[in-house]
Amino acid sequence: MTTYGTIATSSSPTGTPVDLEYISRAKERLKAGLGTRRPWKEMFELRCFDLPRSFSDAVARVRTNAAYFRMNYAIVVLAILFLSLLWHPISLIVFVAMMAVWLFLYFLRDEPLVVFGRTITDPVVLTLLAVATFAVLLLTNATSNILAALLLGVVVVLIHGGMRKTDDLVFDEEAAGGLLRSSGTGPSSSS
Repeated sequence: MTTYGTIATSSSPTGTPVDLEYISRAKERLKAGLGTRRPWKEMFELRCFDLPRSFSDAVARVRTNAAYFRMNYAIVVLAILFLSLLWHPISLIVFVAMMAVWLFLYFLRDEPLVVFGRTITDPVVLTLLAVATFAVLLLTNATSNILAALLLGVVVVLIHGGMRKTDDLVFDEEAAGGLLRSSGTGPSSSS
């Protein structure tokens, strides 16, 4: 009997369909995560920039803008960190490797993480990954470079958040993660 013209199926125990399913789920979760990113044009619309009237107005703007543009701000800070590591190739390789670890252990995971039969909660995973990333990057002897890049990223975010008016921002409070409810501020309370 010949098998000419038939489609071969995977005979491995893990099976290709499971691997493809995982990859497609990972792509969907990545798209959904990046889907919370706001348009860059909206972020840098020149008519929406103005000096705050007071310190409390600046703080309210930063809180509202941080809730609204949180994914954009994360991308800006990571881009600044990435660019600062270009002169430290080993640190850059470690940074990219740690980003991959973050993707698989935190962002693209569907079910809870289980280690030695114990379920590890998301806040614990987040804390452990943050500490591990910081420790591994510090071991690459680029400490001052990393700290300066993170400080620059925070300053850029604070300046943008304080200068951009929030009266034109419209978003779902549930998507804001409760940042606006806890502060009592919102897009309509500051100008």
